[in-house]
Amino acid sequence: MALTCRHFGISRQIFYRWQKRYDPHNLASLEGRSHRPHRHRQPTWSPALADRVLALRCQYPRWGKDKLMILLQREQQRVSASMVGRILTQMKRQARLVEPPRSGMPGSRRALRTRPYAVRKPKQYAVSRPGDLVQVDTLDVRPLPGMVFKQFTARDVVSRWDVIQAHTRATGQTATQFLDTLQHRMPFPIRALQVDGGSEFAAEFEQACQQRGLHLFVLPPRSPKLNGAVERANRTHTEEFYQVSACSLEM
Repeated sequence: MALTCRHFGISRQIFYRWQKRYDPHNLASLEGRSHRPHRHRQPTWSPALADRVLALRCQYPRWGKDKLMILLQREQQRVSASMVGRILTQMKRQARLVEPPRSGMPGSRRALRTRPYAVRKPKQYAVSRPGDLVQVDTLDVRPLPGMVFKQFTARDVVSRWDVIQAHTRATGQTATQFLDTLQHRMPFPIRALQVDGGSEFAAEFEQACQQRGLHLFVLPPRSPKLNGAVERANRTHTEEFYQVSACSLEM
């Protein structure tokens, strides 16, 4: 038996299972069998209850099984949250209930904003020379208690050349002004910029990049690590300058 298992590359458990199942008059007895259970849980709800759950879900498309259960119990229906959940699952499987996409709900805070010009940075975009990719971000600077300035920081990924400028607010207008300063101070032409999803880098700033022929790449949500170069620049400015220098308005 051991030699047989070693020759065919099977375990002893499989050998004994096949030996127990083997019928010399029916070779089909060695074929694989379905693992489907012999007994299935049958629905304990009525078709009328299922229709009512469907109607409530269509009326309140963002309500879950717990809230729908409360509405049904107010109608003297004896249901539990798990039963409502099983009804919804069965209706989705039967294509009777089609859920709308969450990101496309009107008025949803999670709705994705369409950018007329900015796009995600393509994977095939090559960064090899200075100016191929300049990362831009903002930093809160507090020179005095109760006073906050917005520092615009730009760092070239290849040369590590930094350009900074402080403004009282971070808006599309001030971001566009910083773009003028950036192109003037950078010792090489800029090919592309990479920013986060902040509102200051949309609208007027985005339009200015398009008019100047600059590629504008926007980061996915909650991914500051993709702007690691400028994030490290902001940390350096904070730790090696602002935290060790006596800040003043003149500075």
